Amino acid sequence: MTPAPLAARLAIPSGPLFFPVTAYGPDGQVDPGTFRAHVRRGVEAGAAAVFACCGTGEFHALTPEEFQTCVAAAVEETAGRVPVVAGTGYGTALAVRYARLAAEAGADGLLAMPPYLVAAGQEGLLRHYREVAAATDLPVIVYQRDNAVFTPETAVALARTDGIVGFKDGLGDLDLMQRIVSAVRAEAPGDFLYFNGLPTAEQTQLAYRGLGITLYSSAVFCFAPEIAVAFHRALRTGDDTTAHRLLDGFYRPLVELRAQGRGYAVSLVKAGVRLRGLDVGEVRPPLHEPGEDHVKQLAALIERGEALLQEGE
Repeated sequence: MTPAPLAARLAIPSGPLFFPVTAYGPDGQVDPGTFRAHVRRGVEAGAAAVFACCGTGEFHALTPEEFQTCVAAAVEETAGRVPVVAGTGYGTALAVRYARLAAEAGADGLLAMPPYLVAAGQEGLLRHYREVAAATDLPVIVYQRDNAVFTPETAVALARTDGIVGFKDGLGDLDLMQRIVSAVRAEAPGDFLYFNGLPTAEQTQLAYRGLGITLYSSAVFCFAPEIAVAFHRALRTGDDTTAHRLLDGFYRPLVELRAQGRGYAVSLVKAGVRLRGLDVGEVRPPLHEPGEDHVKQLAALIERGEALLQEGE
């Protein structure tokens, strides 16, 4: 798939962007069958795209072989119905390797996560992402967070780079994002995509919508797709009453629960998938499982979210 079609398919999504968890069996090894079932459920529930082996999918915990197995499984399961974007990261050499593995597995694009650990300057970051983009024909979305934070000038340079089609923000600095969007619009006009990539992005999406950023990650879609779809529909149609009801009664309490444990942006999501009847296993270390009481609170929140959907009918 060339960059233009992927960008066109993602530009106005028909549903939430799905970031599936990676399934492990009782022996702790990747379970492709359960992973495929998870992907299949997401596509059938209305996902507009599958972002496989990214942050929620524990990219950091996967071997290259496991990564390629999961990406290939997602590609086979979606069967072209929606695009599959695969994660890549670490240092430049490994990021290039993962990019090529994703291309071999049939992925439609890449989400390039921050380089491992180093606090690099803008020149080094730009070189890193340009090398990743040049490694394959896959379109690349650059993920801003942690040690990969960009100036508007660097964002313009990224937008001008062949193969880089989008920018995902996991930092949450709205002033910086406004300046990035403005600079790219003025100096590199085109169909550059922007994503809200904060954990539980629905919580901040009304603010991002004010910047013109309509695309966002939805970890909630992994375990409560009906709630995520209803919220996405409310945003798309301007139904702020429904959006506020779900924010006040479901998303805000979920964010507060997520803040109770480090790594809960992944492990709590995985617990939610298990609560909904699909045994995707536990998270791999260094992440840890949420406490029993927190899982019970999550179950109650899911029930509350479903009740809120009934209230709106």
